[in-house]
Amino acid sequence: MDIDGTGPALPEARGELSSAVLTWLTSGADPRGERPALPTADQVRAADAYGEDLQLALYLCYELHYRGFRGVAAALEWHPDLLALRALLEERFLTALRADVPAADGDTASDGDAASDRNAVEEAIGELLVEPVHGNGLSHFLEQEGELWQVREYAAQRSLYHRKEADPHAWVLPRLWGKAKAGMAAVEFDEFGGGRAEQVHAELFADLMKDLGLDPAYGRYLDAANAEVLATVNLMSLFGLHRRLRGALVGHFASVEITSSPASRRLAHAMKRTGAGAAAEFFYTEHVVADAVHEQVVRREVVDGLLEAEPHLAADVVFGIRATTFVEGRFERRLLDAWKSGAGSLRTSL
Repeated sequence: MDIDGTGPALPEARGELSSAVLTWLTSGADPRGERPALPTADQVRAADAYGEDLQLALYLCYELHYRGFRGVAAALEWHPDLLALRALLEERFLTALRADVPAADGDTASDGDAASDRNAVEEAIGELLVEPVHGNGLSHFLEQEGELWQVREYAAQRSLYHRKEADPHAWVLPRLWGKAKAGMAAVEFDEFGGGRAEQVHAELFADLMKDLGLDPAYGRYLDAANAEVLATVNLMSLFGLHRRLRGALVGHFASVEITSSPASRRLAHAMKRTGAGAAAEFFYTEHVVADAVHEQVVRREVVDGLLEAEPHLAADVVFGIRATTFVEGRFERRLLDAWKSGAGSLRTSL
């Protein structure tokens, strides 16, 4: 029996959904054996789509497709009962996003004309390129007034994202072709270190964590992380695991790469100003240069290539961009609201 012995430890439950999933995952090594009941559709529909409980339950389902959890049978990754629950959780999350994200127009073909849809993509990308004169976002705060303890909290939460940064994007490669596939593969090659293990961006973030006195182990701060950061990771997995959402995944990828360089410049300054350490500063200075190049490749090769081959996916690209902005905005507000009130942003102490 293939029981994972190296993955991260399972977290504590945050409600009835995540508690039921955790009980189900630990109810025996044999995936064919009798297992307890999983949550019903009514229970999922009643849950807060962005809440701690649903986001953790969805994260638990998704994590089986990455490194799994210590003590959990690898074969459970494809268990039909868990996949059925995952579909319910995904639908609850996706339905909420479609209601809350502006100009989100379906997840399949648009009924508009190609020129109009393409203009909508250019408009969404243009929104990402605008840098406010007086920025008040999270990277601005950390650059201008953040303290070392806040930098540490930010890094601990972001580790759930950055320690798997490029992995969910790789799932889209078999679903693209031509210019879009080549451009995507080129950027992913850089994200994975250009063939050098020590330069893999996820490993560079582990070095950043060591500089900050944090445990760099994959998934180490899952219990400390709040629902808002889980949603940013779950969004990548949702888009990456579904072929029908490949356009949204490209939109997510574009959003990440286009906004990364200026934000990384501010975060590099924050690391230097707070004395976070050389590796912490290097992680962001590396992204300033790399992502400035990636931005052009993503816009001209990946997005353009996708829309040349499949113009009907334009609305999905817009949705992916704006859904990413939405969940990232919720994460930023959660941290800033806590810090500006004098409180910590984590669920558990570091």
